[in-house]
Parts: sequence; structure tokens; C-alpha cells
Amino acid sequence: MHRINKSIFVAILITLSGAVAVVSAQEISRYNEGNYFYTSITIPPGAETMYLSGSGARPQADGTWGGMEQQTVNTFSRFKETLEVQGWSMSDVVQVRAFAVAGDDDELDFAGFNAGYSQFFGTDENPNKPVRSFVEIKDLVVDGWLVEIEIRAVRMP
Repeated sequence: MHRINKSIFVAILITLSGAVAVVSAQEISRYNEGNYFYTSITIPPGAETMYLSGSGARPQADGTWGGMEQQTVNTFSRFKETLEVQGWSMSDVVQVRAFAVAGDDDELDFAGFNAGYSQFFGTDENPNKPVRSFVEIKDLVVDGWLVEIEIRAVRMP
């Protein structure tokens, strides 16, 4: 059996400690920024994730649902509250999936979605933007919903 010189052993430990520090210093990387989203985000090993199920707006006080922008703001506001209660923030959101239907006039209000969405991402309060999918579908499970949104949040411990 070989005996390891004490100074070599210490050098190996210091080197390994440095490698651990480099690994833990990894960050979430965002690529190809567009107006509303990035085209790709890389999540390093060891990141914490939170998935929030698909959700939509709540009815307004008068029982109506509002338009696309109002529903988008309502939905993201509730996501923001949920994240903050658990110690997360909207800046941790790395992925948004939105499923939308046309309104009563049979027109999909994509501009209304972007107007509501842009109140939460790419702002002074939250300069981060997620990757994003926006899909037009025939119907949603809740009458009155124009959009259902799900999100994924990630942060480094």
C-alpha cells in the first residue's frame, strides 16, 4: 500500500474544493433574447424547480371574465402571489406555456396576451424573460377563459 505525502493530500483536497465551488457557482443561462422571451435557457445541475399547474383568470366582481389582457394579468398576478408565498419570484420563471381560444368575435387576441404578459417579464422590476409557447386551441375547460397558462420556475440554491 502506498502512503500519500501529507502535502499532496492537502493539495488534492484544495483542488477538489475548488472544483466544488466552480460547480456551485454555475448560473442559469439565457440565449437569443427576443421582445418577449428567450429562445433557449440552460439550467445547470443542482437547480431547484417549481412547476405551477395550468390556471386561468377568476371572474370579475360583476361575473364577467374580461378580455385577454385582463385575464392574462389576473392569471400572472395569482402566479406571482403563489411564488412569493413560497419564497420565489417572477424572475425565477423560466418557461411559460399559454393555451388560448378566440373570443366572442372569433379573433384570437394575441396582442392582448402580450400586453398583459409584458407587465410581468422584461420590466424594470423583473428584467428576466422566460422561454415561451403560445398555442391556439379550440376550447378550454372553464367557460369564459380565453387563456390557460402554466409556468416553470427555477433557481439556484
